[in-house]
Amino acid sequence: MKNFKNLLLVAVFFISATVLAQTRISGTILDETGEPLPGASVVVKGTANGTSTDFDGKFMLNASNSSGVVVVSFVGYINKEVAFNGAGDLGSIGLNPDDNVLEEVVIKGLIDVAKDRETPVASSTIKAAEIQEKLGSLEFPEILNNTPSVYATKSGGGFGDARIDIRGFSQENIAVLINGVPVNDMENGRVFWSNWAGLSDVTTAMQVQRGLGSSKLAISSVGGTINIITKTTDKKEGGAVTGSFGNDNYLKTIATYSTGKNENGFAASFLFSRTAGDGYINGTEFEGYNYFVGLGWEINEKHDIQFMLTGAPQTHNQRTTSFFNMGTLADYDRYGNRYNFTEGTLDGEEFNWRKNFYHKPVTSLNWNWEINENSSLSTSAYVSFGRGGGTGDIGRIDGKFASDTDLRNPDNGLFLFDQLVRSNSGLGGTFSDGFTYNNVVDPTTGLFLVNDDELRSDDLPAGLARRNGIIRRASVNSHNWYGLLSNFNTKLSEEFTLDFGVDIRSYKGIHYRRIDDLLGAQGYRDNDNINQPFNVLTTEYSSDLSSLWNVFRSTDDEEKINYHNDGLVRWFGGFTQLEYKNDEISAFVQAGLSNQGFKRIDYFNYLDSDPARETDWVNIWGGNIKGGINWNINEEHNVFANGGYYAKQPFFDAIFLNFRNDINPNYTNEKVLGFEAGYGFRTSRFSANVNLYRTQWDDRFININYENTAGDEGTANLQGSSQVHLGAELDVNYKITEDVKFLGAFSWGDWSYRGNISGNAFDQDQNQIGSIDIDLNEVPVGNSPQTILSLGVEVKPFKNFKVDLTQRYNDRLFSALVLAEGQDGSINDDGTLRNGPIELPGYAVADFGMSYKWLFDEESNQSINFRLNINNVFDQEYIAESRTNYLVGHRGTDANYQGVDLDNKAFFGFGTTWNFSVRYNF
Repeated sequence: MKNFKNLLLVAVFFISATVLAQTRISGTILDETGEPLPGASVVVKGTANGTSTDFDGKFMLNASNSSGVVVVSFVGYINKEVAFNGAGDLGSIGLNPDDNVLEEVVIKGLIDVAKDRETPVASSTIKAAEIQEKLGSLEFPEILNNTPSVYATKSGGGFGDARIDIRGFSQENIAVLINGVPVNDMENGRVFWSNWAGLSDVTTAMQVQRGLGSSKLAISSVGGTINIITKTTDKKEGGAVTGSFGNDNYLKTIATYSTGKNENGFAASFLFSRTAGDGYINGTEFEGYNYFVGLGWEINEKHDIQFMLTGAPQTHNQRTTSFFNMGTLADYDRYGNRYNFTEGTLDGEEFNWRKNFYHKPVTSLNWNWEINENSSLSTSAYVSFGRGGGTGDIGRIDGKFASDTDLRNPDNGLFLFDQLVRSNSGLGGTFSDGFTYNNVVDPTTGLFLVNDDELRSDDLPAGLARRNGIIRRASVNSHNWYGLLSNFNTKLSEEFTLDFGVDIRSYKGIHYRRIDDLLGAQGYRDNDNINQPFNVLTTEYSSDLSSLWNVFRSTDDEEKINYHNDGLVRWFGGFTQLEYKNDEISAFVQAGLSNQGFKRIDYFNYLDSDPARETDWVNIWGGNIKGGINWNINEEHNVFANGGYYAKQPFFDAIFLNFRNDINPNYTNEKVLGFEAGYGFRTSRFSANVNLYRTQWDDRFININYENTAGDEGTANLQGSSQVHLGAELDVNYKITEDVKFLGAFSWGDWSYRGNISGNAFDQDQNQIGSIDIDLNEVPVGNSPQTILSLGVEVKPFKNFKVDLTQRYNDRLFSALVLAEGQDGSINDDGTLRNGPIELPGYAVADFGMSYKWLFDEESNQSINFRLNINNVFDQEYIAESRTNYLVGHRGTDANYQGVDLDNKAFFGFGTTWNFSVRYNF
């Protein structure tokens, strides 16, 4: 026993000596612009002991020796060795760009982003410097257009109306994370980029992970994950002022300033910007602001608190993407590619049926606790109050909707808003000649009213008469969103690291319509509220920018028309990850489990006294398991593979059918099974990545456009479909000389539907217009090119001056699928589905840019940066997407554009656009 005690005493002594001998060193890694580098690797030279910087560029490392050298590396930068002698802060360590390989960031805390040659997923990363340089007046997702399998378009062309697809999956099925926090709409998975119009101004790094990705959360990353890391409180003093202008009176100004960290550990950063312009598409005038406030406090070595507030109130006129109100190729052929089907003039000023207005500030409080040298806890509490929506038309004149050509000027296709005002106010005008039910004073109210367009004369009580009229309404989609995300990380050994945490969210979506502009009328008679039939409303609510700043205002007292319901979603999830890493092998396995609850409250379709107006909670379990492994064969070669399975809860509309509280008796989780394998090659000048993937998605609940034999158009919610997406991807980066770099990307996909689908179709007033039961086997998935090739070159003719040119080619781009009444899945002679998707012409677009950085002196942070971007240099005309799939000759005419029938509702891409910016850094 005595010998045992002695051995125990010796063991305790050596363990204590080892702990005491450890030397804690820290520092901050910066890029060439002085911005933090998230995910930089810091390793004690000659050992496997290392760590990675957080998204502030900070690191903390325990070295076993009291002195030595740390090696700092970041892909795309030259390695740097820094000596240390004793514990302490090494201060700011700047890295110089190398440009020979792609950038990287690392899995850390709440932010799950991938590290090159370590995290076994396919990814591409873009840093702030490139975003600031190349984005110009493009939409934020378009910065990713030169990465494999990514397709971003401007869609309708309004400010912030872009959409993005990854591997053929739409953005509803792409997880978007900001600082590790999911921001996809909790009801439908959508991301409206106009709500994040200023996000590019505050982004430190943006990474797209294709496929199931590395996120620990049980999120809808079917096609991929977009991780956006924003600025945090900058620890050094300085700022910048930027002015940017471009075509169609585009003007953007940005000012940013950081106080730097004081002796008490406090720091503050601020940004404010304004963007405005007329819009490339006719009638798409816009104005938006962006603000960012970051406050930080390093309490001590163990605790760090970060507060962030950012928001982007904006309004912009749109060219609608609604299937019901889109222009056709025939309209563009007659009026030009910038034609906007929903615009006109009112009293000599631009006016549009479609206007988006929204303000969605996000506030988060992040706490990082370094519990000990092996364990840490990262927690983020966040809240978002979104207020706003989009406008459109409601009502009819002589049975005609606002989309009817009889209500437009035949010479220019513009809507006759002045004549509508005359008609709504009883003054006659153009719409009185040959039109029935012209507006007269309502006998019960003494007002010129516009009636609910579903009201017929035989529906009205005695003394009331049907009257013509169309007004502009606003569809409000506000929300209150709260969340808590926490992750515990502990190092089990030199090789194994364990994470586990929770993801808690609560969401309330507030949906209704209100009167935006009566357009000459004095009121609107609504008959959609069962509790207030034939209700007359007279209040107009502004959708101007000035009405958006206060997001805390109550919506309860606003007068509502057409529909009013709340969608409540709650989420509780738990997740864990075990990661293994040595000098050659890195691997992870993840598992997540979540319970998502849905509740619907309908204030219009049910009496206030009816218990059915509020449903019980519908709770659905879901989850995922996935894993991957990477093997660094040597310094040049690596291979990886990953796979995973998701049981994904359906969206809100799949639970509650027919726009009522009718619970779908057949709802089921959607099942996603994905596999991926990749190979990477690296030298000092050349890098290449090859990826192969297959994703199968079963039990889908999808929304498809529908047209019946009477010409009524609507959308169908369909159950039972499957999709199989498989493909190959390649990206290369070749530094030909110190001043010339070549970049390339290629992707090929084979994406198609499988199985039978069935369901009902409804028009825009939520009236059923048909039902569907059809076989979609082998029908191609549309809206994203299945072949993409991108080639680019960057040249630095002399110091601080750069010229770049990129050309991308898109092919095998299919239209969206529109189902027609009577469509039975029969096959054409060429083997395609009758009335299936049509293939659009392939096209190539080139982008050009040049930049110059004027340094005041080598030691100073002061500089002026000049940048010119010209997009679609050669003014290539091309169809970017089509919402319909009409074959040439389907209505007895062969009129077409490059083989695409002119009846198709489609969008051309933008022609040549340009942007020039000047940025002063101090």
